[in-house]
Amino acid sequence: MGELLRDAPSYSEDMRVLTIELDPEMEAALADLMVDGDSPETAIRHAVLAAWRLRRDERIRAQAEAIAADPDDRAEIRAIQRELDELRAW
Repeated sequence: MGELLRDAPSYSEDMRVLTIELDPEMEAALADLMVDGDSPETAIRHAVLAAWRLRRDERIRAQAEAIAADPDDRAEIRAIQRELDELRAW
């Protein structure tokens, strides 16, 4: 029994453990993510972070497109650019 405890992964108190059920599609996806030798935990951690970064980048891109399409924001950007051009002249 001591051997089982020694081989068990250690978790810090600030980490939450998540249990998920895998259907065949998820099993195949996880197997593919582990092909380079990653553990299931590492593969899932990397996948969640990659999905989070992708979603964050999509939101930032949408905000930038909204700003670019807003006439008031574009006018403000042009005004700031003029001010910066004047400062560069110094």
